[in-house]
Amino acid sequence: MEKTLINNIQSNLKGEITVPGDKSISHRAIMLGSIAYGVTEIDNFLMGEDCLATIDCFRKMGVKIENKNSKIIVEGVGLNGLKEPDGILDAKNSGTTTRIISGILAGQKFKSTITGDDSLKKRPMKRVISPLEKMGAKFLYLGEEERLPFTVQGAQLKGITYRPKVASAQVKSAILLAALYADCPTTIVEVAQSRNHSELMLEYFGAQLKHHSKTEISIRPNPRLMGQHITVSADISSAAYFMVAGLICEGSDILIKNVNINPTRAGIINVIQDMNGIISLENLRDVCNEDVADIHVKYSPDMTGTTIGGDIIPTLIDEIPVIAVLAAFAHGKTIIKDAEELKVKESNRIDTVVNGLTDMGATIKATNDGMVINGGEQLFGAKIATQKDHRIAMAFSIANLICKGSVILDDANCVSISFPGFYDLLDTLINN
Repeated sequence: MEKTLINNIQSNLKGEITVPGDKSISHRAIMLGSIAYGVTEIDNFLMGEDCLATIDCFRKMGVKIENKNSKIIVEGVGLNGLKEPDGILDAKNSGTTTRIISGILAGQKFKSTITGDDSLKKRPMKRVISPLEKMGAKFLYLGEEERLPFTVQGAQLKGITYRPKVASAQVKSAILLAALYADCPTTIVEVAQSRNHSELMLEYFGAQLKHHSKTEISIRPNPRLMGQHITVSADISSAAYFMVAGLICEGSDILIKNVNINPTRAGIINVIQDMNGIISLENLRDVCNEDVADIHVKYSPDMTGTTIGGDIIPTLIDEIPVIAVLAAFAHGKTIIKDAEELKVKESNRIDTVVNGLTDMGATIKATNDGMVINGGEQLFGAKIATQKDHRIAMAFSIANLICKGSVILDDANCVSISFPGFYDLLDTLINN
């Protein structure tokens, strides 16, 4: 659905808001709750299309999952209690569902077939398939090699030591979950630390992990996972849009409540601080093994460009589209590098961001692994080709707040993948 965004230059965005639950944690809570013994209760679950796809996949494997009074109830079947799927598992647009669930399917005694939408079918799966094949699983491709759809033939898996070439939480998570079904411990050595939600939640459910360093971890097989009560903290990737809105809109002052600030996810906070943005963390606490805080941002007219690269990239990869919008507002040059992973997201986010901001009048150029942005110039309304990418649609909705004229999104509904209600929440701040 094409959408013309509210016109135009906004100021004084003020208020306290809460964004939806963390997508990564919501996925993992369903997966681990399903293979644990007993009941798992999940509060603040993200009712986005990606996470609903995960629920549907486990229901097809015999897990009873209900929504009772906004609480998700998962009746776990234990590590070996899943049944051969009743039909094809449809991950829709969710790369997280596809890659992580493949680790669980690799250790089953049955075959299962996974598919997805046209966008997901184009995304690379080799990085997760390769280690699972080394562990003993077999994959049969029903279309293009190492792409969806494919059939997974589960097997008795063997423990391995694996060194992924790219820091990827999805790959690491798939291996960790497959390792639960292995014959001996499995070790993963990363080139840089990726998101650690899987490790934290596995330990919360009772798995035995050994942390050799930030980048090396081992896990023992065949644990007795037990159902838990999970409160899903707010998603920092969703909060990021309102953080940037508060920083770039004159007179703004926004408090975003209950946000997950896990250090492996919160790189955007460091970037904002490096760029001289006014941001503070309040009410820091622990929720279900995760660091949580309220994030307070204020209009920051003196923000300056910075260089973003290296080990920080895995901690903010999903926020780069809206960070690019922030960089277009800031004074001076921002360089984003070491982010080649952007090319294999829901869209090639290097191209979609650069093309969109160029059309809006920004001085920006693509590089092989990122982009260079010369900020501080006036932006203008334009029609944005979102490529049905939720993070592109939301990032340019924020760019619209400081442009002359209106941004028109060619597909506004794609935000429901991760943030149903995004436009309504944004409107509450605009009209406050």
